[in-house]
Amino acid sequence: MSSGLSLADHITLELRADIIGGRLLPGRALVEGDLVIAYNASRNTIREALHRLGQEGLTFYVRNKGVMVRQLGADQVRDLFQVRRTLELQAISASRPLREYQSDHMIEAIEAAQLAREREDWRAVGTHSLRFHQHIVGLLRSPLFDEFFTNVVAQLRLVFSAAPDESRFQTPWLERDRHIHDLLVEGDKSGAYDALSDYLDDSEQQLLELFNHPSCH
Repeated sequence: MSSGLSLADHITLELRADIIGGRLLPGRALVEGDLVIAYNASRNTIREALHRLGQEGLTFYVRNKGVMVRQLGADQVRDLFQVRRTLELQAISASRPLREYQSDHMIEAIEAAQLAREREDWRAVGTHSLRFHQHIVGLLRSPLFDEFFTNVVAQLRLVFSAAPDESRFQTPWLERDRHIHDLLVEGDKSGAYDALSDYLDDSEQQLLELFNHPSCH
């Protein structure tokens, strides 16, 4: 096993990636026996991985049902966006002129979201947009912040999954991501900061409206 990670580490990372990718949706049961077979791992190893996901706020235990992928609510949305503002806006404020590789990573995420939109794969659109915002946090050049924000992204993915019409929810953000990138390329940090601030305000408001809608209860 490479990189010094244990099997439980790898399973945790893979399950988290499945959540970020929209393959594990809120309310989905994570059955120990199935995971033992899927990962050729012991029950103790699977339990350790599920425990870590619980610590990260991605799963929860339900008596007589076991471990399930977490369903988040309005309070968690507000908290997540407080974290996003703190990290993403600070990343832009503190950023140096955008390097070519940083721009390339952002463009790759934007173009992947564009292709997903053309395929009408709306979950993938949301996932790639979140990747773009991971690259914004990456401007802080902090592995600790990168790791922390990956968990934030996984929770945001669970929030997005609550949208009854994810196509309508995801449609507005792609061009706004591209606009933020272009401002960063131009060296307009103030413009990028304002555009991202408005973006986060609007995204949070739309999600809160979603959770306040009777169909979400």
